[in-house]
Amino acid sequence: MTTDETRIGEPLKGFTVGVTAARRSEEFTTLLTRRGATVVSAPAIRIIPLVDDAELERVSRELIEQPAEITVATTGIGFRGWMEAVDGWGLADELGAALGRSRILARGPKAKGAIRAADLREEWSPASESSAEVLDHLLAEGVEGKRIAVQLHGATTEWEPLPDFCEVLRLAGAEVVPVPVYRWTPPQDQTAMDRLIELTVSGGLDAVSFTSAPAVASMLMRAKEIGLVEPLLAAFGGRVLAVCVGPVTSAPLEALGVHATMPTRARLGSLARHIAEELPRRAMKVRAAGHDLSVRGGCVVVDGEVRQLAPAAMSLMRTLARRPGQVVSREELLSVLPGGGGDTHAVETAIARLRSCLGAPKIVQTVVKRGYRLAIDPADCDDDGKRP
Repeated sequence: MTTDETRIGEPLKGFTVGVTAARRSEEFTTLLTRRGATVVSAPAIRIIPLVDDAELERVSRELIEQPAEITVATTGIGFRGWMEAVDGWGLADELGAALGRSRILARGPKAKGAIRAADLREEWSPASESSAEVLDHLLAEGVEGKRIAVQLHGATTEWEPLPDFCEVLRLAGAEVVPVPVYRWTPPQDQTAMDRLIELTVSGGLDAVSFTSAPAVASMLMRAKEIGLVEPLLAAFGGRVLAVCVGPVTSAPLEALGVHATMPTRARLGSLARHIAEELPRRAMKVRAAGHDLSVRGGCVVVDGEVRQLAPAAMSLMRTLARRPGQVVSREELLSVLPGGGGDTHAVETAIARLRSCLGAPKIVQTVVKRGYRLAIDPADCDDDGKRP
């Protein structure tokens, strides 16, 4: 173990985190696994460069002949891809000269970095990294009669509640030249995403991370297709934490009433640290039969030791832990068992396995003729055996 790994420690030991990133997913996964997390990866989008697209070439030539007064760069990958495409067409110097004569606005630091990599300089960039603030900035100074090139990003869907940037500028009197640099689509094979959605709905994950609004939109689109969008939103509103890199990414979830947590800086490293701080703080913690328990997505930590549980045992543990100290009937426990059928003896068998996996049988207490409960210490309960 390296010195840096020793310093970081493993605050995410026992936690399972879903990663939807397509770009830099390996880097982000490493940041999480170094902190002890189990990662389930399912890239939510596929970026399709338009380097061979006739429309992009046509727009680029148009801007060379009639340069824009203002150029808006919305994404780093998009602006960089644009420069790579025109370089392939032998137009890099001419387009660079045309853009150099315009006032360039960058939505965020990634776009700013791509602009400077092209030997250009931005005039202004908002602290919020928000397209809405760029729009407000332009409208405040007045755009009537001005020619504005807007580098587009992705695709607009019902899950991305951002105003049509170009349309608002047109209504304000600007001549807008959209630059369609790339588009995103869902992955061709949706198997990994389907599994991620199912794990989220079943509570098998502690958190799902998002690094772009299109990733959120793509997951919601797929959940809708397979009939799980409402359970997915309910899971995010409950025990599964939705973690976004910044406010632009979280916008589709916030519009649906789902609160997403995020770091103060929109960076991968900050996102990993934020997850490592938030999940331990929010973990369900119980003391039963003299043991400290922490119930997580796919395991239970007993006195600091991770105990991996089979799906059936995990379902029982989550149900008992949601009402610590209270009796849960055999019938209710049977209803949460995968393929439990109608025989309550299946519950007895599953409880026996759960006790064995926990390594401390007394944690789960039998209440004769009533059911089972976590053996919460009397000092932690009221007169009815309920945990305050």
